[in-house]
Amino acid sequence: MAPDFRSLSDAARWYGDWLREAALPLWSTAGVDAGRGSFQEALTPDGAPAGAVRRSRVQTRQVWVFATAAGQGWGDAYGLAAGRAHDFHRAHYLRADGLFARAADAAGRITDPTPQLYEQAFALLSLAGLHAAGLGDRAGEAGALLTAMEALRHPGGGWREAGEHPFQANAHMHLLEAALAWEAAGEASWAAVSDEVVALALGRFMEDGLLREFFDETWRPLPDGDGGLIEPGHQFEWAWLLDQWAERRGQTGLRSVVRGLFERGLQGVDPERGVAVGAVWPDLSVRDPVARLWAQTERLRAALTFGTESQALAAAGGLAKFLDTPRAGIWRDKMRADGSFVDEPAPATSLYHLVAGLLPLLAPARDG
Repeated sequence: MAPDFRSLSDAARWYGDWLREAALPLWSTAGVDAGRGSFQEALTPDGAPAGAVRRSRVQTRQVWVFATAAGQGWGDAYGLAAGRAHDFHRAHYLRADGLFARAADAAGRITDPTPQLYEQAFALLSLAGLHAAGLGDRAGEAGALLTAMEALRHPGGGWREAGEHPFQANAHMHLLEAALAWEAAGEASWAAVSDEVVALALGRFMEDGLLREFFDETWRPLPDGDGGLIEPGHQFEWAWLLDQWAERRGQTGLRSVVRGLFERGLQGVDPERGVAVGAVWPDLSVRDPVARLWAQTERLRAALTFGTESQALAAAGGLAKFLDTPRAGIWRDKMRADGSFVDEPAPATSLYHLVAGLLPLLAPARDG
């Protein structure tokens, strides 16, 4: 049964134990291909590896997770795992043009060479995580990748994504995340990337306090259909990232804008289940009632930044429902409209969201 948190300190203790005693140990052992050092795509409900194809984003997100765990002082072994996986990723996924392929098989043979912007953003984030944790000077690698990404530039500003939606907010959001991480690691040159993405976000991606997802080549929102997609999880995620940027730049006036993103995101929380739904329409009616785990972590992080204690406790309680599994350290990814969960392996990519969402909760002042 999911816990009933009475205070944020209670939530911090419970989540700290779950993360440090269950999730990280499990995913650093069963979640690693011991022979190669790369990360598994997913784990079954009983903790066995699942998934033949391994996406680049799985490797880089997990590198960031375990580099961050090492940087937090949670275990030197996590840093070794991150470094080994990074080496495997670089040796097998890096294309001749300096960009990373989308996916490979377990042996590292490329199965999808597409150089998605999304994958490059997470490669940059993983490098920032290694660099910040003292696991090698990665500034040169990151700079070389950013230079290679010039091939993905759009003449109208920003970067193009591969696939059916070349002009989208999501890949830019993660590029902003990576650039801010490099700024925090002391590399001031990344401010130009952060500033460009924020300018796009404020000038093009947002409309009436809602973060749009897909655009045409002039960065105008697509009409209803794909253009009517509003994801509460991304409302929370963008709010937090824009606030981080504003704090670094001393742009205190932006706080009301990002708080508005958070408040609109809260309107996508189902009061019956206590979780953020997958998507709403521009009028905030439910478009997709399936709730994903990642959106709950972003709700928690944003609530800790912009919300009240009761809002943060509600978010912590909603997230805990996804972690109520027979095997500690495994999670459910999708909750149906009736509150039941889809029976499927736990995707490794969720650990990145969990660590990012829980770090503010586990701050020493809260955890002590």
